[in-house]
Amino acid sequence: MPHSLHVCPWWLAQALDNPIRRLIHSPDKILGGYIDPGQTILDQGCGSGTFTIAMARMVGEAGRVIAVDVQEEMLQIVREKAMKEGLACRIITHKSDPGGIGISDKVDFALAFYMIHEVPDVDAFLMEVASLLKPSGKLLIAEPLIHVSESSFKNTVDAARLAGLKPVSKPKIRFSRSMLFQPDSAVNIRNDLG
Repeated sequence: MPHSLHVCPWWLAQALDNPIRRLIHSPDKILGGYIDPGQTILDQGCGSGTFTIAMARMVGEAGRVIAVDVQEEMLQIVREKAMKEGLACRIITHKSDPGGIGISDKVDFALAFYMIHEVPDVDAFLMEVASLLKPSGKLLIAEPLIHVSESSFKNTVDAARLAGLKPVSKPKIRFSRSMLFQPDSAVNIRNDLG
């Protein structure tokens, strides 16, 4: 399911990370039930770090957040925020390319917040994310109602299923279409067998 690449430019970082947005999309309210201390988290398309910083607090000193973005400028903003908040030792930044995430760490939770519609190859992206999730891991996808139609979001959910992920709940996130996934062990067993 290839898409055209249109990435929100880094110079809009302040529009992405401001008090009004944090009120509408409170990271603690959205993610609090999914993240525990000591976990490894993937923040794919981290942008300016609104969720990255909050997740770094949630994982505690023993956890870590891998903040991934295609724009080095966004990652620099995340690094500066992490230093300012005293969380730099919990956050690893990684510049991906449009063709892949490019990490091998296994993660307990992955977040794709308002970014899948910017991915050039959704099928390949979801296959890669699925390969990074631990067996008990979860992936939360949220997409903006204004940019992503119901049928397009259904295509994303179908692509996630083909990648070996099963929907487990439909969290309510303001102004969003969302789905929580976990690895489908039946699919993974079939893939392991050949």
